[in-house]
Amino acid sequence: MRYDAGTVRAFDSSHAAELGQMKVIVAFTALTAIGAKVYIPHEPVPFTLQTLFVVLAGAFLGRKGGTVSILTYLLLGAAGIPVFAGPEAGFPVFFGPTAGYLIGFVLSAAVVGSIIDLDDSFLWTALSMLAGFAIIFACGTAWLNAFFLHDWNASIAQGFLIFSFWDLVKLAAAVGVYRALKADPAFHTNHKSEALSRRVK
Repeated sequence: MRYDAGTVRAFDSSHAAELGQMKVIVAFTALTAIGAKVYIPHEPVPFTLQTLFVVLAGAFLGRKGGTVSILTYLLLGAAGIPVFAGPEAGFPVFFGPTAGYLIGFVLSAAVVGSIIDLDDSFLWTALSMLAGFAIIFACGTAWLNAFFLHDWNASIAQGFLIFSFWDLVKLAAAVGVYRALKADPAFHTNHKSEALSRRVK
């Protein structure tokens, strides 16, 4: 079987793009784990930095890549690797008070990636990330109410309102980081060009 030069170049380009995306997926898995370790203890849910990296994973990697990155993070934690906030690790964490937030991470990355692929203007970026944060807190608050606090007022106060100012700061930071780095070749992944081609068609 023979390949012309154009075919070989196209294969090499596709392979390089896939390898580049895999590297960014791994990077955001690691960043989410690091963000979990930047935390302030608080009951029932600690303050952490990881939600910043969750929405950025969706923004830079798109729906599929962002979802894979966060699922990889959760699988590492379920396997007992200490990637969650505090000393907790292992599958029991998925039955604890933070489990709703962890589920929300996956949905958040997927939604941010889906929305931002439609239009990555400043306003659309901010709206997509706001939606991502809202999903995390909706899942986390609902979980707290259903399995731990059994009181919507307390769940909203302890699972959402107490974090609101801190996460508005993280939202602004996430938008700023994405807008500053989205044109950097190191963060260029093939899902962006695919999304663009779909819009053109």
